[in-house]
Amino acid sequence: MSDDPTHVREFFGARAADWDSRFPDDGPAYAAAVAEIGLRPGDAVLDAGCGTGRALPPLRAAVGPSGTVLGADLTPEMLEQAVRAGRGGAGGAATLLLADVGRLPVRDGALDAVFGAGLISHLAEPATGLRELARAVRPGGRLALFHPIGRAALAARHGRRITPDDLRAEPRLRVVLAEAGWRLVSYVDEDARFLAMAVREG
Repeated sequence: MSDDPTHVREFFGARAADWDSRFPDDGPAYAAAVAEIGLRPGDAVLDAGCGTGRALPPLRAAVGPSGTVLGADLTPEMLEQAVRAGRGGAGGAATLLLADVGRLPVRDGALDAVFGAGLISHLAEPATGLRELARAVRPGGRLALFHPIGRAALAARHGRRITPDDLRAEPRLRVVLAEAGWRLVSYVDEDARFLAMAVREG
């Protein structure tokens, strides 16, 4: 799949209606990843590329009623499914934004953390997108790049093999994050999950 925004929107728009039913067992993995971010009550957090919003309820539970949870996605159909599932919109866990992660409608340093599930491989310009996330996060804030299965398992699902130039390979990811204002602090790539945690420098 192309990482061009129009193609990303078309790809996910066509799959939004049955997305959750295709991956019914991912909920606990999302909740476990959110728990590792270290969010506190009252924090402001963004789910970047939130899709149908599977991370939004655990994010809301972590920051509590005094916190702020935003979900941003390029694809209207995905956000509609998040609303249908009760995860966003009126009465939901989060405020939903139809927005490109590369141009977020939030002020500088407004966020304490960003959660991005399956995000980085769909960014047309990863360094630019990560730099925009850094702009929106306060110094010392955190970034969690997550996927419910690891790189090798995901590649096998798509009939591919992982290669050293894969953007999510630790050496490459560390450099791209550093160029965008982040410091990689932990990296896990197992069959059952991928989770890279970074801290906003500055």
